[in-house]
Amino acid sequence: MSQKVLLNATEVHIALQRLACQLIENHDTFDHTVLIGIQPRGVYLAERLKKILEVDYKIINVKLGYLDITFYRDDFRRSGKPLEANKTKIDFIVEGKKVVFIDDVLYTGRSIRSGLTAIQSFGRPLEIELLTLIDRRFSRHLPIQPDYRGRQVDAIGDEKVLVHWKENDGKDAVYLVNK
Repeated sequence: MSQKVLLNATEVHIALQRLACQLIENHDTFDHTVLIGIQPRGVYLAERLKKILEVDYKIINVKLGYLDITFYRDDFRRSGKPLEANKTKIDFIVEGKKVVFIDDVLYTGRSIRSGLTAIQSFGRPLEIELLTLIDRRFSRHLPIQPDYRGRQVDAIGDEKVLVHWKENDGKDAVYLVNK
């Protein structure tokens, strides 16, 4: 198994700053916008962006929630092992709000489709956008594209994109792994 570094810690930091600035351009004070991290790995990216918005850009009251999509996936019954759900934590109203879904890697689009279904349980958003750190081209099964992307990657065949977060994995890095 070989792996190639797509983004090192410095490049991850730069991408996060750029993504935060793009969010500010489109959502200004975030009075009518909420961030939703898609469980499990989108939460790390969402928390990091919230911190950047609050600390670096002094935007207060950024609302952040976590959405578990486990039982909304179209393939959840196909696994041979029991599924473990993650925690959904949305303690605000999404009705009439602009929602920004946040996930680390956009691959087939199925997770986002599941998120679109799951969020309806919390109200009807005014609109939904998608922010992803890594956009894997040529892998989409559904017509879903990110509104904000840190980096676009061409991964083919058995190649896999792995995102490491210092909060969970000890360091920030993105790898392209060939099995």
